[in-house]
Amino acid sequence: MSEDNILTPQGWVRGRLLHQDGKVIAIEGSPCNPADNDLPYLLPGFIDLHVHGGGGKDIMQGRDAFQTITRTHVRFGTTSLLATTMTAPSEEIRQVLEQLGSYAEQRPKGCARVLGVHLEGPYINPGKLGAQPNFAHTALLAEVEQYLALAPIRVITIAPEVAGHDGLIRELSARGVRMQIGHTLGSYEEGVAALAAGATSFTHLYNAMSPLHHREPGIVGAALAHAQYAELIPDLLHVHPGAMRVALRSIPCLYCVTDSTAAAGMPDGEYKLGSHTVTKCLGGVRLADGTLAGSTLTMDQALRNLVKIGLPLAEASQRLSQFPADYLGIPERGRLQPGSWADSVRLDRALTLTAVMVEGEDIDFKNA
Repeated sequence: MSEDNILTPQGWVRGRLLHQDGKVIAIEGSPCNPADNDLPYLLPGFIDLHVHGGGGKDIMQGRDAFQTITRTHVRFGTTSLLATTMTAPSEEIRQVLEQLGSYAEQRPKGCARVLGVHLEGPYINPGKLGAQPNFAHTALLAEVEQYLALAPIRVITIAPEVAGHDGLIRELSARGVRMQIGHTLGSYEEGVAALAAGATSFTHLYNAMSPLHHREPGIVGAALAHAQYAELIPDLLHVHPGAMRVALRSIPCLYCVTDSTAAAGMPDGEYKLGSHTVTKCLGGVRLADGTLAGSTLTMDQALRNLVKIGLPLAEASQRLSQFPADYLGIPERGRLQPGSWADSVRLDRALTLTAVMVEGEDIDFKNA
């Protein structure tokens, strides 16, 4: 077994990772500085908390799409993810959640693990839909409880300024659901109040939310001033590198997501995003009117982009693995140490992915 530069919570180790029954049992080696050798990097597997699709398939298409999506993303180093829904009629959401509930109980061979669901709609502001279909409505606890009974919903995006949502944020956060502020026209004050009520993060920071102005700081200002966690799309298209740097300096545990669509891992062309048809071209995905509609980003490219704008590799890895795991409260993922799941990615010195492992399974991703 060859040696790697292994990133552990204590720092870099030159050595070997040993695993059994899907878990890490030991890391043999000694502390090192990767700059002193030319060995590959072994990092924790990427954890993507915002995935709409991939491989030509969309989560809202139901059970037949899930395996294609999870098999597509594992090819790019995503070892676990949250299946993310779109704003849609309630019956359609119920059907998808019921199917996701059963799918999340298993992990087909060669696929990423589905950790649960990110419900991105429908509890958003209809005036800030972004690429969401226009089925937004006010959240009712009875409806949310129906959804919670169908699938492990880990994250809900919500617009805090909508009447009644403050109470729902308080109630659901007390039950352990991560309530994220997003698709919102809320003010700075409403964002701060939502954090006080239990909201814990911001959905695709900067995008589809009231912007920062020096006299009206908006939701972006609330995030930069007060957030511990927020998600950000580092495709260098959704957010300017300068704005990314502001967020990285301001939000201690900023983590990165792809917000990937069916177009991820696919050639240019037309794809589905919920009930919308979107077009992939020039490295992005857009509605017919030019609105950005999710992304084609993959997590290995996200890593390279973070390094490109100046982050050390270890910090870039944290923001793709450890911080999203910490946000969900799953310390057994997102880091390589004895007792953690054996989820890892190996990259060469150019940061090209060469191997992926999910729960101890070596993924034949090049032939997937």
